[in-house]
Amino acid sequence: MNGNKAFWGIITAAAVGAVIGLLFAPEDGNKTIKKIKKKTNSLASDLIDALEKSKEKASNVAGQIKEEGEEYKNAAFDKAEEYSNTAKEEINRYQ
Repeated sequence: MNGNKAFWGIITAAAVGAVIGLLFAPEDGNKTIKKIKKKTNSLASDLIDALEKSKEKASNVAGQIKEEGEEYKNAAFDKAEEYSNTAKEEINRYQ
């Protein structure tokens, strides 16, 4: 969670810093606007890449959690079957 906040803080700071730097640069207004558009597109592209990586990572983690859950479920069923068989053996022994 803190890593996510740090990521968004860095992205926001970079965008704000880039825009402020361009706005105060001593250049023609059209050049400044073009630079802002270029920088915005670059930041948007970086953001999309980061989101895709985050999505992939989340998908991988979800897959791992599902796999572990299946393993725990199977282990629980195996243990329950073991207890059931032991109980049946004990009952048959005393009949």
